[in-house]
Amino acid sequence: MRLRTTAVAAATTLLSVGVAAVAAGRYATSAALKPVPDRPLPNEAPLTVHATAAGQITLTRSLASLRPGTYGLTGRSCHAVVGPVIEDAPHPADCVVRRLERVTHGELTPGTRVRLTPQAHIGNPRDALGIDHADVDVPAELGPLPAWFIPGERSTWVITTHGLGTTREHPMVVMPFLRQLRVPVLDLAYRGDPGAPRSEDGISHLGDAEWRDLDAAIRYAVAYGATGVVLHGWSIGASMALHAAANSALRHRVIGLVLDSPVLDWQATLRALAAARGIPAPLLPLALRAAEGRTGLHDSRLPEAADPERLSVPTLVAHGPDDTLAPWHVSREFVDRRRDLVTLHTVRQAPHAAMWNADPKAYEEALRRFLIPLL
Repeated sequence: MRLRTTAVAAATTLLSVGVAAVAAGRYATSAALKPVPDRPLPNEAPLTVHATAAGQITLTRSLASLRPGTYGLTGRSCHAVVGPVIEDAPHPADCVVRRLERVTHGELTPGTRVRLTPQAHIGNPRDALGIDHADVDVPAELGPLPAWFIPGERSTWVITTHGLGTTREHPMVVMPFLRQLRVPVLDLAYRGDPGAPRSEDGISHLGDAEWRDLDAAIRYAVAYGATGVVLHGWSIGASMALHAAANSALRHRVIGLVLDSPVLDWQATLRALAAARGIPAPLLPLALRAAEGRTGLHDSRLPEAADPERLSVPTLVAHGPDDTLAPWHVSREFVDRRRDLVTLHTVRQAPHAAMWNADPKAYEEALRRFLIPLL
């Protein structure tokens, strides 16, 4: 009887662990695999608005609020754009004052809870930036994909793809710069985005399936006169770009890649997201296995696409050591193995997919040096 009781207890424990693993896997991967549009990723700490004044906003003092650069500031019913820290502005010791560029909508009243986001602009290029664009539909395997097209005089197009926790509004940060270069821009919404069709399982595959939507965008660009395309992707959008450059039937039309905060190790990214969601460290391996089973990523071509030996076109990698979601050392190894083709633009004090935000001028200069020879 005692042996039977022990066996039942052990089986119950194993069952509980198994249930916990499945639950942990679903919870841990929800941020990456079911991202909510316009909601910052869980690794971004919440801040509190303490006060506003003409051109200024006072926020909770933290590593996030002290970052250099320009960011979106988003809350439940508000969005604003904040600039650099104003060092000489008077403030309490537990606060920091940043330049308040504009309030896009809503109100920033004392007590409002907000988060920084690399998605500085919302709306569309015309309303947010005064840049004329056309709303177009890109035919793709799951249905038409909405995109913004900004015309330009050159025959080389730039196709942009956003990443985790953002929408196609995020690439608007580089649109004024690209417009100065007179480059046509196609800014794509892919499966799962607002206005785009959902995949059958309703989850993200971290670029492993989504790259086919980028492939459709390449076909669209070529059909409308592009002689070559540069793929500019952030986060999993960078993974999509690597996939397309390696596997697209029109990969010979891809003449360059810009990879901002590329997700080259999807397991590390899922672990980081799980940890940010509060999953205990002992459950992280179980959560990862549950996520693999849920998505099929263990059989994916993500590692193959991220193999630098498959690279055949000039590539700019923009990344930095303060990215806690996409490991910096993986990007460094990627660059070191292909110094013949890959240029690294290092950005410090920048979170995931915020390399432009941390230092817009330096980012755009690196982009200019990379793009001009390709145009």
